[in-house]
Amino acid sequence: MTSDQQGFLEKSRRSIDAAKELLKGDFPEFAVSRAYYAMFYCAEALLLSQKLTFSSHSAVISAFGREFAKTSLLPQHLHRFLKNAEDMRTDGDYALAADISRENAIEQVTHAEEFLAETQRYFSSLH
Repeated sequence: MTSDQQGFLEKSRRSIDAAKELLKGDFPEFAVSRAYYAMFYCAEALLLSQKLTFSSHSAVISAFGREFAKTSLLPQHLHRFLKNAEDMRTDGDYALAADISRENAIEQVTHAEEFLAETQRYFSSLH
């Protein structure tokens, strides 16, 4: 694993920690955003293993689906987790009255933790 990939995984872990802190303060829309970024950083690290980088979120999400989910290198449901999290993050970041419940945010944080664990398992299997 490269130092950039390690950096993305560390950033993912810190984003999950931040999401949990935000939930303690009853900020679910911001917790969802951090959970999404935790998954996004993992996707970027994984795509780097294929020598792929992208400049937009939609390109990263699409490439993750193509390179990892559709090929079954990682569980396919992770792609759905990432897409759903991006939708919720967009609502949380841009809607003035985001309708994101604490339960929704907890679910997204749980998905982010699973995404990170699967990413770590993938990198461990390469050695």
